[in-house]
Parts: sequence; structure tokens; C-alpha cells
Amino acid sequence: MLVVTLTVLVLFVWVYAKSSTEPPSVDSGPNFAVSAIMLLILFILASFATLTASIDENYLRIKFGYGIFAKKFALNQITSVQVVKNRWYYGWGMRIRFCPYMWIYNVSGFDAVEIIMRNGRIYRIGTDTPSKLEAAIKQAMNS
Repeated sequence: MLVVTLTVLVLFVWVYAKSSTEPPSVDSGPNFAVSAIMLLILFILASFATLTASIDENYLRIKFGYGIFAKKFALNQITSVQVVKNRWYYGWGMRIRFCPYMWIYNVSGFDAVEIIMRNGRIYRIGTDTPSKLEAAIKQAMNS
């Protein structure tokens, strides 16, 4: 996601620079609306560039980027935790899958930790260190 964000940033800078070197006319050059849209796209991409998981005595918390998109899971509601591999077509970001029905939170790679809640809902949290996250969740559940 970080590579995608940086690539889009470079593309936008190139488009902006290219359009501002042409002679001015009524239709040339990016206007305020186009610049605002470019900034909005970059803001959204940057908010999904990283995924952070943290655990306290009551909750497993995850947040994308600087925390605009976040979710918390009550540890006493988690029934099982296991390391899994996501399929390539599950994608990155915040996703819902309908077959099998689950929510996926991922920014890169295929490694994840799957948690199943008491209500039957399934969540997958992407991580570079799935074994460590699994162990930390299990330890917090047993405390």
C-alpha cells in the first residue's frame, strides 16, 4: 500500500507539473477541484498504508495509518485464534468476503491471524509476524 501511495503521488506531481508548463488557456492546468480530488485520493491511500495491532487488558485494537479507520475486539468475546494465509484475490485494505463470510484487514502480503468471535463473526488481521500476534492474543485472552 505504501508503494501504491508513493506511485500515485509521483503520478499526480507529474500531471500537475506537466499541466503547469503548458501555455495558459481557459481549459489548461489543474484547477482547484482537481487538486482537491488529488489530495483526497492521497489522503485515503495514506490512511491505509500501515496497519497497527495493539493489545491491552480488555481489547485487541487495530488501526490503519493514523487511526481514522480503527476497530477493537473485546478479548472475552474471542473464541479462537489461528495463523492463516490469505488468498491473493482477497486484496488489501478493509474488505468483506461473502464466501466464506469474513472481514479482512490487510495492507500487504498474505499472512494473517484469524479470530472467531462468540457471535460467529470471522475477522482476519494481516501481519508480518502472524505467530507473534497469535501468541500475544492468546496470552491476553488467558490473563
